[in-house]
Amino acid sequence: MNEPVVKGRSLAALMAVLGWFGVLLQFYLSIRLALTNGRTVAFGVVLYFGFFTVLTNVLVSLAATLPLLARRSAAGRFFARPEVIGWVAVSIVFVGVAYYVLLRHVWAPQGWQLLADVLMHYVMPILFVLYSLIALRGTALRWSAPFRWSLYPVAYFVYALVRGAIIGSYPYAFINASTLGYVATLRNALLLWVAYLVMAYVLLLIWRIGGARQSTRQNTALR
Repeated sequence: MNEPVVKGRSLAALMAVLGWFGVLLQFYLSIRLALTNGRTVAFGVVLYFGFFTVLTNVLVSLAATLPLLARRSAAGRFFARPEVIGWVAVSIVFVGVAYYVLLRHVWAPQGWQLLADVLMHYVMPILFVLYSLIALRGTALRWSAPFRWSLYPVAYFVYALVRGAIIGSYPYAFINASTLGYVATLRNALLLWVAYLVMAYVLLLIWRIGGARQSTRQNTALR
């Protein structure tokens, strides 16, 4: 069986190191916060896995690591697929943009929390976009792909609502159904879904333009 070719190996390795460091640091900080507030370790774990940022950074770390270390495995081949790289890229860019627009003024992290914050919301989105420009060079993704990718934030929204109804805590104020009500929460979710699609199509257009330019250069060189 042919192994998938991993483009941008050096950048992928850097993302793997920084990505796992960021998510593990945030895991430690979440557990410490829970214990400081008189909660249990289990509560800290539940708190940690409630954030779209955390889940998406774990996804990025897997997408950077598995094609490098387990290329022949089903997971390695999965994360090396162009459409999967596109999905992960859009999702982590959405994390960065949403945080910058909606959440950066809400709190002022310090120390290790600031480091985790910068890594997960700024560094990893930038690095993965750069990686996607290399990995998707010359690849023509389908125009319908963003709608499949958008099932991820939709699934997260359902998860966040169910989780919130069970434990009485929501990860983000703009989807807090207990304070906003379900109508306002659904409206906010719809706006975020549209924003996700817009970002997806902007990136898809960039990838396609890059691929078209590469094809033009190759055809010119062959003449």
